[in-house]
Amino acid sequence: ITSADVLGILPLKLHPFSQSTPTGLDCVGWKRRISSPVIADGALDKTALTDDVGSEEDLYEDFRSSSHRYGHAGGGGEQLAINELISDGSVVYAEALWDHVTMDDQELGFKAGDVIEVMDATNKEWWWGRILDSEGWFPASFVRLRVNQDEPMEDYPLKIEGGKEDDSSSGTRRFGMGQTTKDQMRTNVINEIISTERDYIKHLKDICEGYIKQCRKRADMFTEEQLKTIFGNIEDIYKCQKKFVKALEKKFNKDHPHLSEVGSCFLEYQTEFQIYSEYCNNHPNACMELSRLTKVNKYVYFFEACRLLQKMIDISLDGFLLTPVQKICKYPLQLAELLKYTNPQHRDFKDVEAALNAMKNVARLINERKRRLENIDKIAQWQSSIEDWEGEDVLVRSSELIYSGELTKISHPQAKSQQRMFFLFDHQLVCCKKDLLRRDILYYKSRINMDDMEILDVEDGKDKDFNISVKNAFKLHCQDTEEVHLFCAKKPEQKQRWLKAFENERRQVQLDQETGFSITEVQKKQAMLNASKQHQTGKPKAVTRPYYDFLMRQKHPTLPTTLPQQQVFMLAEPKRKPSNFWQNISRLTPFRK
Repeated sequence: ITSADVLGILPLKLHPFSQSTPTGLDCVGWKRRISSPVIADGALDKTALTDDVGSEEDLYEDFRSSSHRYGHAGGGGEQLAINELISDGSVVYAEALWDHVTMDDQELGFKAGDVIEVMDATNKEWWWGRILDSEGWFPASFVRLRVNQDEPMEDYPLKIEGGKEDDSSSGTRRFGMGQTTKDQMRTNVINEIISTERDYIKHLKDICEGYIKQCRKRADMFTEEQLKTIFGNIEDIYKCQKKFVKALEKKFNKDHPHLSEVGSCFLEYQTEFQIYSEYCNNHPNACMELSRLTKVNKYVYFFEACRLLQKMIDISLDGFLLTPVQKICKYPLQLAELLKYTNPQHRDFKDVEAALNAMKNVARLINERKRRLENIDKIAQWQSSIEDWEGEDVLVRSSELIYSGELTKISHPQAKSQQRMFFLFDHQLVCCKKDLLRRDILYYKSRINMDDMEILDVEDGKDKDFNISVKNAFKLHCQDTEEVHLFCAKKPEQKQRWLKAFENERRQVQLDQETGFSITEVQKKQAMLNASKQHQTGKPKAVTRPYYDFLMRQKHPTLPTTLPQQQVFMLAEPKRKPSNFWQNISRLTPFRK
């Protein structure tokens, strides 16, 4: 059997894609306890794979004859290593790659750069973690494990801002059975940067040569426009990263890694890294096109044959295409950790400091665009859960949920009060009513155009316009029509959050106008179409606090083994099945408590 035979779509037994996303297990600085290959930043442990992989013919025959999947290193191997450390009493920390904002009290919200204590990684897609006194589920694909796991938590900032730390932490610390210095910790970070860059290049090469090259041979299956949609400008990224790795290796001091001066490399390539913006912006379109094609069996066979012939690990194509998005968001975290272990007297200090700020700006722009594009799907899903919807779709004018909560609305002329749920989007405020019996069901009631409104803070006491006594109140006033809406919150702090939210709404609208941000009509229509479809849930069932405490006392908490696997089609956000109201709202990542 030749490569041409395999890529010619011979009759094969359907081999479903692995639904996993590489989460970036970084093992530098702590002992690796498993022998199976481990993904590091979506990379391959080559020595472990070499022993297991035979010829292309062997791979193909195995693929044809076996009904099981090739073991996913990033799933089982990672979880075994992490849970083994946890069960042994070790504390495992992860850093957030992206913001995870949620309203679900079973989920753990955090921002990019936050450090999370991983308490349970039994489930592949959702881990249980803790930040200060808050605990909850979070998507595993949103984090990377910290390089220096043995470093005391009290010496590590909960949120990295600029990467600087107090000089008091620069001395020698005790780790495990021996001593280590700041230079040794810097060595760990330098080694991680170099090794993950080499692995990343291998990833990009596999995509370009293993997939794109073969796809171009099949003009009967793919048009150039389709290939541009699926792979974006990943070939340009590959060329850029090859040059970047060469520059890094020139600055890498093999004998004394801690003396390496890599900061200048990031500064030199900061402008070229902006090509990632095009890739990240296109990525949702790539996922949609890939999703459409893989509904046809011959494309599933073709992509799987490409992967096997290139001897790539068992991750589906959409998982491989996610790695550039993860990579550009990971650079600021690596540089922040590098700066933390770089003495101010080090020749690389100023360059690393400048590189951190530069890569933060690059990642911030890309991350914001990514988040906003994800929001439109979530807003569409939210709207589909509202009963008796009237008028235009939310997406016609809005692309972000700023805030939501319960308020008492008082209307003229009888000053009748009504308890309602309000959702503040950019440009509009949507009003809904809860079902009397099922409080998780909402009915659409009305909306207010925020572009015409001014916000008025109302003092506690008797209001002259409505002739009633109010507390924790504010008004929305339309200068053109003299229309007035009076609202009351239950607590003063809730009122202040609403007033702040109205400020943020106007600021967001102004920023979008300045940056020219907009959502295309195609994206809006696709989002509404996606919302009408049913998705299987990817999040573990809720675990009550007493039961979770009991599981934690057993040191090896487990979750139901029947959980469906994650399906990665929109960046790294796990898909969720529309169910009750609060789960619908938890999809709206822009919400902030």
